Amino acid sequence: MKDKIAELDKRGYRLIVDISREHGLEPLALRISASGDGPLYLYLFVGLLLTHSQGQSLFNLALVAFLIELPLYLLLKHSIRRTRPCHLAIGGHCRFEPSDKFSLPSGHTAAAFVMAASVQHIYPQLAAPAFLWALAVGLSRIALGVHFPLDIGAGALLGLGSVLLACHYI
Repeated sequence: MKDKIAELDKRGYRLIVDISREHGLEPLALRISASGDGPLYLYLFVGLLLTHSQGQSLFNLALVAFLIELPLYLLLKHSIRRTRPCHLAIGGHCRFEPSDKFSLPSGHTAAAFVMAASVQHIYPQLAAPAFLWALAVGLSRIALGVHFPLDIGAGALLGLGSVLLACHYI
């Protein structure tokens, strides 16, 4: 069973990477991936804190969720130690050199889903675009060769679970 799942994961990776390359989507994937970097979150929080009545609620929820997500992410990543696909001999290459060697779970995806789920909780009318963006961040990480699909799924679950736990603490 484990071998079948691993094989499906590799096939999904190859499919997304091949589609990205065939259609010249790597520059777009780089931009989408960069939108999942930390500074965007800071700008969003500061902007909403200054301009919107619910900005403080979003900040509080996301902060607690990130305080849950980050240590779990680090624990999982350094316990599982799954090699990134671009560092394996499966025909991939990294479009950039990742900050670490390990891929499971995807930290960018976990953070994007923390943001999307936090936005859904505070601004439900923005849930669809927030989750589409989070999914796009995850897919971009596959297209760029730094994650397998299961890494993205694990990151999404970690992000969502962190927000659910944060909701109980706030």
